[in-house]
Amino acid sequence: MASREEMSRSFGAEADAYESGRPGYPADAVAWMLEPVASVGRSIRVADVGAGTGKLTRVAIELGAETVAIDPDPGMLAALRQHVHAVPTFLGSAEHLPLPDASVDAVLLGQAWHWVDPDRASAEAGRVLRSGGVLGLIWNIRDDGEPWVRRLTEIMHGSHAEEMLAEGDPRVAHPFEELESARWRWTRPITRDQLLAMARSRSYIITATSEDRAAIERGLAELFDEIGAVGDRAVDLPYVTRAYRAVRPSPRVGSAGSAVPAT
Repeated sequence: MASREEMSRSFGAEADAYESGRPGYPADAVAWMLEPVASVGRSIRVADVGAGTGKLTRVAIELGAETVAIDPDPGMLAALRQHVHAVPTFLGSAEHLPLPDASVDAVLLGQAWHWVDPDRASAEAGRVLRSGGVLGLIWNIRDDGEPWVRRLTEIMHGSHAEEMLAEGDPRVAHPFEELESARWRWTRPITRDQLLAMARSRSYIITATSEDRAAIERGLAELFDEIGAVGDRAVDLPYVTRAYRAVRPSPRVGSAGSAVPAT
């Protein structure tokens, strides 16, 4: 099996499948993450970190945010630029953000925090966020309460994100304190080709051996036949979107009027 590092950097090899197969994010969920900074009376600046092909970038822009996209994979950024025009893109990671201190109002990560070192990533987000800025984390998770979706997950194998969230909420570190959370349930009509692209965009399958990949695709084909995902006929794939936000505390003011770090 590939290492965690190899899996986290594998997506560029299937950027087209990622774009076709992965869902976008509910606008209400992204607006909720940005709510703590949305009332400042000016355009807010957002860094989409681990931006991939721009699924989250697009929603932030639609909500009126001035957005920059950051990803460690040049292939993913190239795909993003094909689908989202006039957005500044930068190579970087959550642990090494190519941004000045206190330069953005929000740092957002979609389907990405499970790949990062939460201590280093929290410190780096705290560095680039303005006082009162927000760290937002979001995942689209298939709803395995539906029997065929549970079988789909068994065939594809669970992801690092699904394993992490099954254990509880994600962890953040200094300078952030409590995480707020919210959930949205929704359904995505999806065709057989899109289902297959979604599966092929997953790191476990990208990094699998050719024999394992072939076995997974045979199992997927059998399942798709059973549920009637044939040709252009779409089936409803239920999702639960889980979103989290944490606000960067403002520095406290000491008795002599000097700022001291919040603890």
